[in-house]
Amino acid sequence: MRAVHDHLAAVLAAARPVQPLDVVLADAPGCILAEEVVAPADLPSRAVAACDGFAVRAQDVGLPGPGEPPELVLPVVDDVPVTAVEPLQLVPGSAALVASGAPLPAGADAVVPLERTDRGRARVRLRGGVEPGTHVRQVGSDAAVGQVVLEPGTRLSARHLAVAAAVGRSRLRVHPTPRVVVVTVGDELREVGRAAGGTVDDADGHALVAAVQDAGATAVRVGPVPDDRSTLREALEDQLVRADLLVVTGGLSEGPWDTVTDVLAPLGTVRFDHVAMTPGRRQGFGTVEGVPVLALPGLPAAALVAFEVFVRPALRTMAGHQDLFRPSVRAASTRPWASPAGLRQFVPATVVGSPTDGYVLTPVGDPATVSLSDLARANALAVVGEDTATVRAGDTLACLLLEG
Repeated sequence: MRAVHDHLAAVLAAARPVQPLDVVLADAPGCILAEEVVAPADLPSRAVAACDGFAVRAQDVGLPGPGEPPELVLPVVDDVPVTAVEPLQLVPGSAALVASGAPLPAGADAVVPLERTDRGRARVRLRGGVEPGTHVRQVGSDAAVGQVVLEPGTRLSARHLAVAAAVGRSRLRVHPTPRVVVVTVGDELREVGRAAGGTVDDADGHALVAAVQDAGATAVRVGPVPDDRSTLREALEDQLVRADLLVVTGGLSEGPWDTVTDVLAPLGTVRFDHVAMTPGRRQGFGTVEGVPVLALPGLPAAALVAFEVFVRPALRTMAGHQDLFRPSVRAASTRPWASPAGLRQFVPATVVGSPTDGYVLTPVGDPATVSLSDLARANALAVVGEDTATVRAGDTLACLLLEG
């Protein structure tokens, strides 16, 4: 048998980040940044008003003090819109009406909000004192010239695109999301809802496409493809040109009816092993024409566990992520169970608790025979090491968190 860590190491060694490309901001959400983004100038480039109000010199208005706020009347010498280019020189003892985002007149160092005034246009009555810098966004307060505002490896979301746009970047260099083709194989498979006697619904195809998308990649579902060798070979060869990674599920038994091994082995470097894990067992991995190919078990529960262990980290690597694996916690088991010696066991479980009080896990169903419904009700996979034959109540295990 091949150890889980050996199989995973081979997968990750072949998973390379997708070649970076420049995309417009609208196509960047969810992608991993492949470059530094540097502010080419101070942002804002001039001190600007942080609210609608009147720009003043704080020394003309006075500082805030106890008791009733003082009132002061100042002449209004100008209206300053957000589009103003040349800064006004504010003479001592005067005020200027400014819009939020408008450049502050030279000499002004504070803004009195409209609600603290009578909103006069020729002369304005101000209530209360003001500290220098009040309601002012200073030069470079959002970003200073030369500042790195986004680091490579950042997963781009709304707040990252906001700063990129603010410093004038309409395009960003990113690792695009990997394109994954999921191929389900088996004469017995039918499209969901069309199964009849002797056939079964293709659960793997829909499940794995959703898993790919949840990992942040783009998925295409192909199949079900019959076990016929020539048909299967043609289907796989057709998909290689559109895939950054190919996932094949089903057709892996060693009997004469399943053909994935016969078809894939001659096409590239794909090797097939009994991986020392349960559920899972026989799986394949290698490359065909430079495209990584993973062959997963046909049993849906086993296919989804194998996806979590091997495919998801590969996709995260290809997308440029630094954090490849699910979050994990250590949790104490609420009951005992037997674990097969020499195999790494992945057990659907519910994990509850908190960092302060600790976590506990409860297996869902029978750990010896993982069912699809068990997996659907779990929020974690409890991991039992190869050297453990018995999990006792109270033993702590590493748990991969599938939710929240």
